[in-house]
Amino acid sequence: MAASDTAGSSLIDQVTNVSDFIWGGTWNGEALPWLSIGGQPIPPMTLILLGIGMWIMIGLKFYPIRKLGSAFKGLFSSRKSDGAGEISPFAALSTALSGQVGTGNLAGVATAITLGGPGAIFWMWVTALVGMALAFAEGSLAIRYREKTSDGVYRGGPMSYIMMGLGKKYTWLAILFCLGTLFSALVTGNSIQANAVADGLNELFGIEEWLGGLIVAVLVFIVIIGGIKSIGGVAEKIIPFMAGAYVLMAVIALILNFGDLPATFGLIFNGAFNTQAATGGFLGAAIMLAIRAGVARGLFSNEAGQGSTPIAHAVAQTNDPEQQGRMAMLGTFIDTIVICTMTALVMLTVKGDFTAGGEAVAHAWNSDLQGFAMTSGAFAAAFPFEIASVPIGTLVASIALILFVFTTLLTWSYYGERAITFIYDRVPGSTRGGEKVLHMIWRVLWCVVIYIGASQDLTLVWRLGDISNAAMALPNLLALALLSGVVFKLAQGDKTAGPDHHADTPEEPEEY
Repeated sequence: MAASDTAGSSLIDQVTNVSDFIWGGTWNGEALPWLSIGGQPIPPMTLILLGIGMWIMIGLKFYPIRKLGSAFKGLFSSRKSDGAGEISPFAALSTALSGQVGTGNLAGVATAITLGGPGAIFWMWVTALVGMALAFAEGSLAIRYREKTSDGVYRGGPMSYIMMGLGKKYTWLAILFCLGTLFSALVTGNSIQANAVADGLNELFGIEEWLGGLIVAVLVFIVIIGGIKSIGGVAEKIIPFMAGAYVLMAVIALILNFGDLPATFGLIFNGAFNTQAATGGFLGAAIMLAIRAGVARGLFSNEAGQGSTPIAHAVAQTNDPEQQGRMAMLGTFIDTIVICTMTALVMLTVKGDFTAGGEAVAHAWNSDLQGFAMTSGAFAAAFPFEIASVPIGTLVASIALILFVFTTLLTWSYYGERAITFIYDRVPGSTRGGEKVLHMIWRVLWCVVIYIGASQDLTLVWRLGDISNAAMALPNLLALALLSGVVFKLAQGDKTAGPDHHADTPEEPEEY
């Protein structure tokens, strides 16, 4: 037993070390001289994501910011279908959002503030604006390069725009992306989400975690058995309603504490540009901490550049890449600028009976609370009236988390399905019938993992999730950089921009 525990601890330590290097820029807990400024480590993924994001933003001539108003206008007409595809553009956006909005919005924001202080929220906003450029690129390329199966079903994503936009010689990149997607789907899209929803059901209703996992697995299977049309239909109904209710509750909480809002914004901006030295650090170390925390949590929340959301946008019923690109960038805006900001402002503004180290403090973000407990505590302080001994604020935040996580489980099942299908299609003799059998096997496996993951210790899984997200994002970001010229032309209204790499093959799809 002792040897087993030691081996387990060693594995966690090794995985944690790799995760800390990718997202924190440290190795064995120490900053690397060649990857640090004044002793403060620079996370490699932050450099890559922001670097490619800024390249695309500048190449687009700040299109996402200039066209944000047009994107919101298009939101009201996107419920109508005016092109080929599987679900309406609005349903595609809702599906993508259902994968984006989840633990990152309700718990990740608290983690960012804990690690980088209130200033991290400013850098989360900056990251979202850059992320909108990446999201536009993903959404527009998803429509420009997508597949049509022999029985008329549309589908796509990074694996498709890699093959059709870059050519067969980049098959290795597409497969690498799919392997990263499967890794990320089973870890962050399934196990972590299943555990979170089981915990929520246990706290609210006293349901044992294993039973909560079983209930969620059955409900998820009922939806995903119908494929992307069923998933899109559920997401289209749940996400707008739940997101709207959550934001409305946050706005009411802020109105009730309106007098403290100026001080909150002062904390955010002062923290973002605080040039005072951190303990044992250099002048400006506090800024570096805020940037690292804000960027990492912002990207974890909105998934911009990760390559997940274009899989959902590819099935939209539209033939206009620019239109769906705007929908995709709107998803990043809603996820981070709207929902994450509301969460942050409530935590930073609402006062209550909180403690830190045994001492009374005014706000949840100053307290000993961590993660979702910090978010839930802030909402409970804003709405303390109880229903069945549970504060209304806690009830709303918990139900929001459960529903957001449930829809995340639906959407990520489809992302994983697309990845495993692409790999299967590289096998000589693969058929559409074989794909459908594989889909069923995957859906059953997905629900089994939900049941297992609901009651597991996630210390190792969370760290594996950080690595899997990077493994998925890196191939996609390379593809976005290589296809950036096509993206710039798509933004100018050229619907057929870029080369077309097609080949007649006996296997599905018959396009490359």
